[in-house]
Amino acid sequence: MTTVTRQIHFAVRGNRKRAIVGPLPEPAAPQGRVPRVARLMALAIRFDELLEKGVVMNHSDLARLTHVTQPRMTQIMNLLHLAPDIQEKILFLPEVFRGRDPITERELRDLTRELSWARQREVWRVILGCQNR
Repeated sequence: MTTVTRQIHFAVRGNRKRAIVGPLPEPAAPQGRVPRVARLMALAIRFDELLEKGVVMNHSDLARLTHVTQPRMTQIMNLLHLAPDIQEKILFLPEVFRGRDPITERELRDLTRELSWARQREVWRVILGCQNR
């Protein structure tokens, strides 16, 4: 007579139970999320492409298609007024693992109204400096 010893774990997925033979799998490393302002920046770039290609006629059409108000669409599209290097930094903000996003679109609204890219960069450094404290 031979005795076989194995670890068996039961896992519930959906409505079904299932036996897992062997040691428990290692839990996946916690994954962060992309900051909302980075997603909005990517959307603004994509929406601008749609406008340039003539897929949509104007911001009002975009707003209607995306189920947001026209003023909200303007706020999103205003992110395109930022200096290109700031846009890039926003797109590559580090993932957020818990808590609030370090930078919000609301914090950038005044910055999008600044016409001088040099001045935008100065204010951007201040915003980043406030986040590092």
